[in-house]
Amino acid sequence: MIKNIFNLAVMVSILLFMILSNVQAENRELQTGAFEVTHQLTLPGSPEKIFDTVTGDISGWWDHSFSEKPRKFYIEPRPGGGFFEIFDEAGNGVKHAEVIFAGRGKILRFDGPLGLSGHAVKVVTTYTFESATGDSTLLKVTVNAAGEMEAGWAETVDRVWYHFLFEKLKPYVEGLAK
Repeated sequence: MIKNIFNLAVMVSILLFMILSNVQAENRELQTGAFEVTHQLTLPGSPEKIFDTVTGDISGWWDHSFSEKPRKFYIEPRPGGGFFEIFDEAGNGVKHAEVIFAGRGKILRFDGPLGLSGHAVKVVTTYTFESATGDSTLLKVTVNAAGEMEAGWAETVDRVWYHFLFEKLKPYVEGLAK
């Protein structure tokens, strides 16, 4: 009887293996590539003041989110710090990027996919701050992306950064300067 149970278990195992071996995962080949987007603008204020404005709580000018009504956006301006979107009071949210270089008034660099989260893409964003004429700063933002690419991503990223910098950040900083 034990031999019959053993033989039955072996037959069931073989049958299950045959059934499962016919199951295949869905495979899709991804297109890969790379692009760079660069914008620069002059803002009123010292490089340190502009650095402080684009770090810490950036909820006043950053407006692209994963949640419908995010509670807060902030960037911790230190190596290993995060670029966070907090959804609610419970602390649910997303880490959009990790700060990999921070030099107050000089450079801020973060590594993370931002809006391309969930894709096999590496995105490194660099802000550089240079003194300009008078009490103003030349802010240069460079976004380098490589990995999984879909048609139109470079143009979309370019438009989104134009929006952040020229339509949101610039009026926000100018309003603070008044």
